[in-house]
Amino acid sequence: MAQKIRFCTSADGVRLAFGVHGSGPPLVRVATWMTHLQHDWESPLWHHWLVALSQGRTLLRYDERGSGVSDRDVSRFSVDAWVEDLEAVVDAAGFERFSLLGLSNGGAVAIAYAARHPERVSHLFLCGGFALGRLRREPSARVEAEAMQSLIRIGWGQANPAFRRIFTTLFVPQATREQMMWFDEMQRISASPETAALMRRARDEVDVTDLLARVVTPTLVMHAQDDAAVPFEQGRELASSIPDARFVPLEGHNHMLLADEPAWAVFLREINTFLPKLPPDDVTEGVLTARETEILRCVAAGMTNQAIAEQLFVSVRTVERHMGNMYEKLGLRGRSGRAAIAARAASLIEQRPD
Repeated sequence: MAQKIRFCTSADGVRLAFGVHGSGPPLVRVATWMTHLQHDWESPLWHHWLVALSQGRTLLRYDERGSGVSDRDVSRFSVDAWVEDLEAVVDAAGFERFSLLGLSNGGAVAIAYAARHPERVSHLFLCGGFALGRLRREPSARVEAEAMQSLIRIGWGQANPAFRRIFTTLFVPQATREQMMWFDEMQRISASPETAALMRRARDEVDVTDLLARVVTPTLVMHAQDDAAVPFEQGRELASSIPDARFVPLEGHNHMLLADEPAWAVFLREINTFLPKLPPDDVTEGVLTARETEILRCVAAGMTNQAIAEQLFVSVRTVERHMGNMYEKLGLRGRSGRAAIAARAASLIEQRPD
């Protein structure tokens, strides 16, 4: 498994880093707090996510403004800014229609994007998410928010991880010592103390409750029942306010699901049932060449010819030539050829095994 890291620019000039790997229908993971495209790749907390989400899919993920490989010197943080970043990334990747995964605060951004661009989102999947930040909740939550922001300013950049360990035990209380040490370090390298405090403050001020009823995309909501980072009630509120959303409660305490906990098996079963993916073998075997099949999968991912060329490291003319060959082999003609190719790819997705 290999990823290709690319860059694009958001509407306000912030440069964003994004990575793409896998093959099949596109799944976009909305950026969250504390990520780093390079370091996450070998992470004992994220690796099983990256493998599972890209099985039969093209997974796109990106570092949030102010963190990871994206521009660090940033002061504008808000739902509007985060949605602009998501718009820039999916356009740069050439994705026309895709599934959207919102984890934690990424859930609020995913909700806002889906409400604004319903034609672009085929499936919406929220896990550990919330519509209302701590500063918008009850008084005790507001007190907690202020305390956490103070801890960030005091201890985020220190060599001693004692202050950061508080966040680690909230997010992954059942993690191993190795996993906790990695999460401690990820906090330090993902963003500066000043930027981390700004990012946290913006999260605490989130309020997308007025957008929930406007989501028309098929939606699946999952949430750990004893999540200490985001209360279970927040996930239940999402599911009850988004029209026809399905809610799946998860057993466990971890905000970031670990590979060896029972909730992970439930998570995998649900995403593989809900999200589109290509089967490992398709009905074009023996008809199309390996390269043509690759391009078919890219078409299924909703990618433009330019995006396909960049992902496969070939020219646009080469992609067009392969498309022409597929037209001939599959008996397709005229301007409707690409649409028919896309329909054929969609039929493969529908034929995937349960």
